[in-house]
Amino acid sequence: MPGLMFQGTGSDVGKSTLVAGLCRALVNRGMTVRPFKPQNMSNNAAVTADGGEIGRAQALQAIAARVEPHTDMNPVLLKPQADRTSQLVVHGRVRGTLGSANYREARRGLLPEVMESYRRLEAQCDLVVVEGAGSPAEINLRAGDIANMGFARAADVPVVLVGDIDRGGVIAAVVGTRAVLDPEDAAMIRGFLINRFRGDPGLFADGYQAIERLSGWRGFGVLPWLAAAGRLPSEDAVVLERGRAVASTAKLVVCPILPRIANFDDLDPLKLEPEIEVAFIPPGAPIPAEAVLIVLPGSKATIADLAAVRKFGWDIDIAAHRRRGGAILGLCGGYQMLGRVVADPLGIEGAPGAVAGLGLLDAETELRPLKALRRVSGRAWGAAFSGYEMHMGITTGTDAVRPFARLDDGADDGALSADGRVIGTYCHGLLASTELRAALLGRLGAASRGEDYAAGVDAALDAIAEEVERHVKVDGLVKLARGVALNEVDW
Repeated sequence: MPGLMFQGTGSDVGKSTLVAGLCRALVNRGMTVRPFKPQNMSNNAAVTADGGEIGRAQALQAIAARVEPHTDMNPVLLKPQADRTSQLVVHGRVRGTLGSANYREARRGLLPEVMESYRRLEAQCDLVVVEGAGSPAEINLRAGDIANMGFARAADVPVVLVGDIDRGGVIAAVVGTRAVLDPEDAAMIRGFLINRFRGDPGLFADGYQAIERLSGWRGFGVLPWLAAAGRLPSEDAVVLERGRAVASTAKLVVCPILPRIANFDDLDPLKLEPEIEVAFIPPGAPIPAEAVLIVLPGSKATIADLAAVRKFGWDIDIAAHRRRGGAILGLCGGYQMLGRVVADPLGIEGAPGAVAGLGLLDAETELRPLKALRRVSGRAWGAAFSGYEMHMGITTGTDAVRPFARLDDGADDGALSADGRVIGTYCHGLLASTELRAALLGRLGAASRGEDYAAGVDAALDAIAEEVERHVKVDGLVKLARGVALNEVDW
């Protein structure tokens, strides 16, 4: 069964969105498609139907392909928890921690497991659409690679190179990639695609032809800047640095950008609400006093990020916000920080020990090695919601006896302060639920528009698929994947 891989001239060139759009376009044509990424590095993850976790982008691509996310779609996931260490997740399950010094050697042994997942997906569909990681031009990482050319050659899948014209220098980026690649790796690349073009693509005709001439590769199209991509869940932390216009009448919800922030796409559904403005606060900047809600987000390293909260003075801002009667919502790791103590007796996040929390909830957390991974649904504030749990640790205490939510399986979740203004929960994704989001906004003195977040994401994927069909040689890509000879029309 055929496969087709998209690699980039660098990180954040739009590969994830392109793969999602192509998956939806092919499904709309009546094909069965599966997304695949051999190795991902992200702290934004999703829980799959088979009880594991994969990168958020692959979960979105599964939605684009109209299938359930599965751990085979992202067999190796690295979740950074310090500058030089990452949690290793294989086939959806934690397999330990790797440092930068030993990962190169360790990844060599992961290729067979990557190929197992890929072959299983191959057997299920007409086409597997594969996303690379970073860039094959990072030739210093080539030995033992499983994310780009190492996989492409092992699976014998043709590659299309994606360049981002919006960041500038795309001609040099594509041609330069050709120049530095090993000849056998370069032979895997069968063409290129230009992404994120603003304006009249005719103005780039000479540049497009120059890339073809200098690289020896043929182009598959020029994809414009996709406004609909802004309605999709975020994966990379780089988007946190991009602001949007603030409505003068909007109520401000703020989220500090923790060094190991995770699953910050939890806040994406608030973008639907015209009476709410979300601001991510960078390190060193104070939390605005006018905020009506502070969200402490998920974290891949609760204790380290708690130290960062104090280092940047956010603990002082949060305490002042609490004295003014402001609301605080802690999600997963953020929930753990709100308690009196975070204990790590087994040294899961570093040296064994315990640290003081922010003391805004009468609760304490003990980190434990078994990771909770499950989809959940329930009710909070009288409103229905669904989401997922993804955490290591147990939280108990007086405020935990006053739970935030009752889950449909009968279990309690989270904690509330006595006045209900400080909220902790282990449930990710709950703001995507229309009822729950409306209930939260009501408590903030705002009205919800009542828009269905999931339906909006689905509509955005259809809009992106239409642009892919309009601007990309999709027929040529399908033929390339199937090994059919291409003619001039396909190019």
